[in-house]
Amino acid sequence: MSEVQWSSVDEDDVFSQRIREQWTDQLGRRLDILIAGCGRGGVLDVGRCDPKITGIDEDLPPLRAYTTTRKDLDAWYLDDMRSVPIPPRSFDVIYVAFLLERIRHAELVLDRIVAGLRPGGLLLIKTRDGKSAYGFCDRVTPPWLRRTLWKSLVPAGSVGPLPAVYEPLASREGIQAYCLMRGLMIAEDHSGTSGPARRGPQAGLVNLICRAIALLSRGRLTMEDEVTMVIRKPHNHFARLI
Repeated sequence: MSEVQWSSVDEDDVFSQRIREQWTDQLGRRLDILIAGCGRGGVLDVGRCDPKITGIDEDLPPLRAYTTTRKDLDAWYLDDMRSVPIPPRSFDVIYVAFLLERIRHAELVLDRIVAGLRPGGLLLIKTRDGKSAYGFCDRVTPPWLRRTLWKSLVPAGSVGPLPAVYEPLASREGIQAYCLMRGLMIAEDHSGTSGPARRGPQAGLVNLICRAIALLSRGRLTMEDEVTMVIRKPHNHFARLI
């Protein structure tokens, strides 16, 4: 793990740069990109690459409403993430956009997603950190209260409220352990703050609550709530024989 780059820079710029590099490495061949979590956002700046972009997500009313308005997707599928179609070794880049924290069977779903990545491909992950103060609040707040407070706390137009499941995979340590067990290489590890309620009308109050919870946790819960990673699937010279 000594070669992993860790910082709090603009991760969107990092993703854009890595996609451009992937496109260049493939001598300009059109990239196949999958956005897992297309119903919440997950927009990529692809520059001149002109890739084929497919989106997948859970079939929930707010996710469907947003997905149907997107103009950047060549195709999209909404279903249970354990059964939504992901052809094996079909994508050069897969972007998992704030999905892991809101689904059950997250490890099984991520296995299916990684199986859809070609050897040498990029796995770009953004997830809400379950071991952050914000993630803790999101997880323990009852669903009825989240629905009641949603519009008063988040910026206008935010998709949700969505389930807050936070299985162990939805954390920095969870993703690191997953990559170690699956032989995936973490190239970059960034940390940020992007929780919707921390950018809404009551951002000051929400940040104050998060800070208090972080202090009370004595360091177990962090103030930065977003985990962003650039992960590479190694080339497998025997892939075609398996």
